Amino acid sequence: MSVLDHAVVATDSPEVARVCRDFGAPVEMTAPDHPSGTDRVAEVADRPAYRDFDVIANVQGDEPLLNEAHVQAAIDLVREEGWQVGTCATPVLTEAARKDPSVVKVARAASGRALYFSRAPIPYKRDEKPIEDELGREPFLRHVGIYAYSRSALADWVALAPSRLEELELLEQLRPLEAGLRIGVAIVGAADPGVDTPADALRMERSLSELRAPTPA
Repeated sequence: MSVLDHAVVATDSPEVARVCRDFGAPVEMTAPDHPSGTDRVAEVADRPAYRDFDVIANVQGDEPLLNEAHVQAAIDLVREEGWQVGTCATPVLTEAARKDPSVVKVARAASGRALYFSRAPIPYKRDEKPIEDELGREPFLRHVGIYAYSRSALADWVALAPSRLEELELLEQLRPLEAGLRIGVAIVGAADPGVDTPADALRMERSLSELRAPTPA
């Protein structure tokens, strides 16, 4: 990605490392017992080769079609606007997605600060379900799994023990949020869904196959 000064694959899997090295990607092997992807990123970011980077981006493996502009938006929240952590969200477009627990939703303040992330349909419209027009805009937002951190915020995040809310929802971003770290959320355009279920993996395989398919003459 051109928005990154340097990119490296952080993994504890020899198989993933082998595949990445076969196509020329730099790889850093990590401990196998990290409770979250952020903990894995922090291990690598603390190595001497990476200590001069003030902003660290976590592009997660379950978001293979992440838009480069979304990565830039998350980085800009930290580098240009001073948030401790930056991430992105895009409108929830369907009622099925709003109710799907594998689709993570986020509610944010008028300032752009994250208020809560959940697998539940937040915000909940009490008297009736949102109409289609409402689902295409804020406050009904789907979280896009990209994080940017200042170096100090990354260190603060991983120094925290896994939190109650994190363990309930199985969402790592609730750990720093519960502890009071300021997470900025940029609203971005359409984003391809990530890979959260076996059905998502099959869909992604088809999408990647289509991207690799030769263009007819």
